[in-house]
Amino acid sequence: MSSFAKSKLKAARDAIGKKKYEQAREAAAQVLDYEPDNYTAHVFLGLALLELGQHEKSEQLYRKAIELKDDQVLAWQGIAKLYEQTHRWDDLADTLEHIMQLFAKNDDATKCAETLQKFMDIRRQHGSRRERIQVIQALFLYLPNSSLYPVLSSLPPPDATSPTSTSTFPTQSAIYNSLDVYEELVSLIEREEEMFIKSEFDKRRTRLGGPKPEQLRKDIGIEVWHSSKLPTLYNDILNHPSTSDELRRATESKLIRYKQQLFLVLPSTNPEKREVGKQLDEMVHGIVTIGIPDEFAWCIWFEGRDSDTVEGLGLAYLKQFIELFPTSTLALMLAGYFAYSKIADGDEGSTEEPTFAVDSDPYGIILATLPDSLLANMITARVHLQELEYTDAIKVAESGLELIRRYESNTACELPEVRKAFHIILATSFVHLFPPKHHPRALYFLNDVLQRDSTNVDGLMGKGYVLQLAEKWEEAGVLFAQAAKQLPDDMDKGLGAKEENAWCLSRMRADAGVDALKDVFETLKDIEDRDIDKARCLWRIGRCYWDLGGESREEAFKYFITSLKHNREYAPAYTSLGVYYSEHSSPPDPTRASKCFQKAFELDAREAEAARRLAEGFADEREWDLVEVVARRTIDGEGGMGAGMEGDGATSGKYLPTNAWAWKALGVVELIRRNYAESIKAFQVALRADVDDQLSWLRLGEAYNKAGRHVAALRALGRAHELQPDDWMCTYLIGEVQRQAGRLAEALISFQSILDVRPTEAGVLLSVAQTYFDLARHERLAGFVARAEQSFISCVNVTLVAIRESPGYRGVAWKIAADALFELSVITVFADESNVRATVTIVYELIQDQSSARLAGLFKFTALSPDDHVTGLNALEAAIAAYDYRITVGSSDEAALPSSLYDLAVALYEWTLKKPSGTVRQASEAANSFLIQALQKEPGNVWFWVALGDLHFAQKPKLSQHAYIKAIDVDSKNVVAWTKIGLLYLYHNDIDLATQAFTKAQTLDPDHTLAWIGQALIATANGHEADARTLLEHAVSMTADVPMADLQFALRVLAVVNDPNSVRAPTTDRLLPAFFVLGRYFQRCPADACGLHVFGLICEHLGKLEQGVEYIDRAITLLEAAYEETEDPIVERQFVIAHTNVARLRLGLQDYEGSLASFESALGLLSEAAERESQVLRVQAQYGSGLASFKMGDLQAAMTAFQAALESAADDRVLRGQVTVLLAQTMWAIRTPESRESAKGLLLDCITSDPENLMAINTLAGMGILTEDDGLVDAALSEILSLPIEQRHELDPRRDVTYLLVQHYLGLGDSDKATKIAQKALHVEPSNLQMRREVASLLLKQGERDAASAILASVAPNQTVAEEKITLALSALAQPIQSQRSAQKAIMLEPGQLRNWQTLAYVRAQETL
Repeated sequence: MSSFAKSKLKAARDAIGKKKYEQAREAAAQVLDYEPDNYTAHVFLGLALLELGQHEKSEQLYRKAIELKDDQVLAWQGIAKLYEQTHRWDDLADTLEHIMQLFAKNDDATKCAETLQKFMDIRRQHGSRRERIQVIQALFLYLPNSSLYPVLSSLPPPDATSPTSTSTFPTQSAIYNSLDVYEELVSLIEREEEMFIKSEFDKRRTRLGGPKPEQLRKDIGIEVWHSSKLPTLYNDILNHPSTSDELRRATESKLIRYKQQLFLVLPSTNPEKREVGKQLDEMVHGIVTIGIPDEFAWCIWFEGRDSDTVEGLGLAYLKQFIELFPTSTLALMLAGYFAYSKIADGDEGSTEEPTFAVDSDPYGIILATLPDSLLANMITARVHLQELEYTDAIKVAESGLELIRRYESNTACELPEVRKAFHIILATSFVHLFPPKHHPRALYFLNDVLQRDSTNVDGLMGKGYVLQLAEKWEEAGVLFAQAAKQLPDDMDKGLGAKEENAWCLSRMRADAGVDALKDVFETLKDIEDRDIDKARCLWRIGRCYWDLGGESREEAFKYFITSLKHNREYAPAYTSLGVYYSEHSSPPDPTRASKCFQKAFELDAREAEAARRLAEGFADEREWDLVEVVARRTIDGEGGMGAGMEGDGATSGKYLPTNAWAWKALGVVELIRRNYAESIKAFQVALRADVDDQLSWLRLGEAYNKAGRHVAALRALGRAHELQPDDWMCTYLIGEVQRQAGRLAEALISFQSILDVRPTEAGVLLSVAQTYFDLARHERLAGFVARAEQSFISCVNVTLVAIRESPGYRGVAWKIAADALFELSVITVFADESNVRATVTIVYELIQDQSSARLAGLFKFTALSPDDHVTGLNALEAAIAAYDYRITVGSSDEAALPSSLYDLAVALYEWTLKKPSGTVRQASEAANSFLIQALQKEPGNVWFWVALGDLHFAQKPKLSQHAYIKAIDVDSKNVVAWTKIGLLYLYHNDIDLATQAFTKAQTLDPDHTLAWIGQALIATANGHEADARTLLEHAVSMTADVPMADLQFALRVLAVVNDPNSVRAPTTDRLLPAFFVLGRYFQRCPADACGLHVFGLICEHLGKLEQGVEYIDRAITLLEAAYEETEDPIVERQFVIAHTNVARLRLGLQDYEGSLASFESALGLLSEAAERESQVLRVQAQYGSGLASFKMGDLQAAMTAFQAALESAADDRVLRGQVTVLLAQTMWAIRTPESRESAKGLLLDCITSDPENLMAINTLAGMGILTEDDGLVDAALSEILSLPIEQRHELDPRRDVTYLLVQHYLGLGDSDKATKIAQKALHVEPSNLQMRREVASLLLKQGERDAASAILASVAPNQTVAEEKITLALSALAQPIQSQRSAQKAIMLEPGQLRNWQTLAYVRAQETL
């Protein structure tokens, strides 16, 4: 180094000493300019820059200095200072660690220790989890195997009296007393491992396809504990000379827990597991042997002992455990168990009194808590078993088995004796828990126990009890004998086995059993506190004598009494005494017997014989509440639905009932109380015990039926019928279910099969009548009026048979007969009048002398003569008389009186509607009176209020409204009441309220037809005819019987079809629904002239002219009869219209003479009045007459008639125009040049006088097209084509002009011109689907398939099914890919259309080319 550098370095050092860092920076910089690799200059410059705040440059200089001499500490100390000032703790820690190594290398113990202390302070103060790991690593530097330990150990021992005398006191203390370091290391590592396990578990558990949580914890545990340093540290602490006894115990406990954790997570296949387990056993055994108070180790030791008894663990160890841990849960349980079991406090065999004092009930102490321990579960299960708490014993024992499974899985060590102990507890509990329901499960455990230990007394006796209850007496006796042989001198289990053996013997040989039981009793009688055993033994002896019969039964009676003397609460003895008093006592004493049965049942609900006899007695007395009490208690006595295992998820179907009669009795009681769900459940349980019990199946079917489950009812009753085919009651119930389910024909067959055997059974006759009634209503609703008529008559006839055979049912029978007659009166024309006349006559003969004062002065029910025409009015009068007679014969039945009055009032009201208005006032008042009386007796009946509202609907709207509102108050969800009040509001023009009422009705029942009809009427009142038609169309699609809705719908459809301004649409598709609806209408109203007339007109539109003529002729006949009766001018006008229409239809049928006659009849009835309707009819008749004459060849008469029509039209432009057009068409049909020119002249004159007469324009254009006269076509269409688009469309709503032009050019062969005209029309009106199809068709003719397909593609989303039928054929031709599919779909929609088949044939032909 040069002198220059030395001087500058000295100047820099002095400046730093004086804190003149700028001077120091300049001096050091000058040195570096002269000597760039000068180590000291780099350090001084770095320090100066550091103090000047230039940290980045300072660090660079320090790093350069370290590169120059990394074994020099000066630069390291400088950069450490920089890191400390800039709080770069990680870099500072790394730097200090390097400095420590430098000091250690230089054997500078003091500097090394000081640096280490500073390093530890930084890690402790600024540590995160990573730094905590580094703290752990740093603490290892104090231990003997550290690289710093040789240097640090050269420090002198610490002076505890003067800790500040040296700067390295903490290090000196750690080196000379490392126990604190070990403890801190253990604490930090334990915490670190715990946190790592938790964080890793949280991280890995969300991975897809990962292991289960338990296995995941094991996997993480193996990773951590297998490489943990804790075992070594624990051993170092244990071996440390300064370790206290307390620390040693705590460390040993930690080491045991660590070994336990590692042992449990290691897989069984790992060889290390056995070694760890061996170490753990040695440690635990050592702790227990010398009595170290480590509860965890003791518990591990207890868990690993394989003993089938608690005492087998060793009383000394158990006592020591209680003394060491007096407050632990297990110790308290053991103390309570010993106190409960009175086990000696000394060594085994000691006779000392127990010294385990407990402050409270030992039983309560045992059950207070249940630790997750095998020993605790064994103690608790044994106590539950001893207390006969079998359900709890089962639960605890099953929990114990789960603990064994877990223990064996974790440790790979088996505990066969402990498992056997739990199996014995489970088997014993299952044997005695509501036997024999759990015996199959008991046998599983018993067989396992006896397979392992064939002499096990508990197993032998348990299996003996199972066989004993199965009445396998010989096998059971063998097992009890083996058990008794194992314990010959035992006065508990041994003597019990001997008694059971004797009882089994008695069941096979009563005399031998008596002797054996007496031997047992001889032993028992000298033992104190065994009264229950003595009573049982004496009762069994009595049973043996009872079974011997004869005089021995008196001896049996004595033993029963003696049994009760030993124990007055022994229930079986009371049952036997009850049987004795009821069957053997002379005379029988039913009172005493009943008391004995009651006492037995009170003492023990399992006394099934006593319970059954009690229930039978109560049922005979119809004490159903007591029957239910007995049945329910009996069911509880056998364990209820779940056999005592409800908490275990058991269901009622898992166990067979022991006392099926109790379930049947409960089912009958619930059936009587209308608790059908409970009744069904009870009968189902009863049938599980005996699936061939016909009566249970019968009652189950009855319960299903009353619950509304008809399919299930039929199945149950069908099974009952299979078991006992001759049970007519079962057949009757099947018929009733079929009737209620709507299977009426099957019901009639079922009832008839009973009547074949019991023809006078009144109940069956009435059911047959009711079935005929229901069938008739169903048939009439379906449109089979003739069938319905016959069924109503059959109903009345069967009812009359029932009345003759059983007068006691007259009230019900006359109700059914009257209902049938009332419904029959709805039919206006009868198919078999003689049959109806005969039925009405029979009713008349039965009640002709029974007329009451109620109907006096209203009408007289008279007999029908053979020549009288029978109408619905005759049937209605018979119904009124029958309703009246029903009240007379049932006057004593107050419950049925309101209904009878209601029926009579409704029938009278219907009668007033069918009679002339002048004769019904008194009848209406009587009907009102009857309804008031009915309401007084039953004001909560909604139908009475509705009927009252109907009665006053037109005349007294306020009263009617009040009645309907009362009905709604009674039942706010009654859709009929809401609909009726809506009709009332509509009738009186309150549209808003009517709308609200109908909307509410539709909300309650969307399928109520009258509500939809009401909405249609509202739409009509508001002028919304299209909406009204849609609503009516929906209404007629429902099943309700509202004929007037059918007629109104047909009228509206006909009006739309006849509207000349309607858009051209397929007429057939529109009219077919109306055609079918009217067909249904005439099945109900065949004598309605208006309907017949409309039906004829619809047939005309459909091309069924013959059928149309037939219907209108029938209408003319009816109108003629009505006019002769009333001479009503309205009827006369209808008659004229009908003649005019039928004449037109005959004209179409080429019946010109008939047509002319009808037209002339119409003209003869028309007056000369100038009213519009008469004028139209006259013009139509005159023109029709002319046309008929023309067709008959009488041209002169035809022209005269045509001229008369023109004169009748007078100045009426519309009529005159139509007549002119029709006359021109007729003249054109003459086919002479003169007549055709005259026709053209007429049309031209008509157009001149009426330029907007579209019919004349189209006709003239058509003539021009036919004659290929372009000038005539232009003259005809030029006027309308010159009009604006809106006005033109208004005059031509059907777009006939465009159609004619297209056809004209097509006729000329100019398809391009025709296509342009169609395209222009489509451009003006792009939403016209018909025009789109027309353009597509024209394009297809020109071979432009793509253009046609594009046009048709926009048609599909907006078209109806009817329109789609037309479009699909075109689509098939236009779409090359899906052509066959479209053609097939067109055929599916309309298979009768030839064009569709031709299209399919063409498409297939094209595909084969």
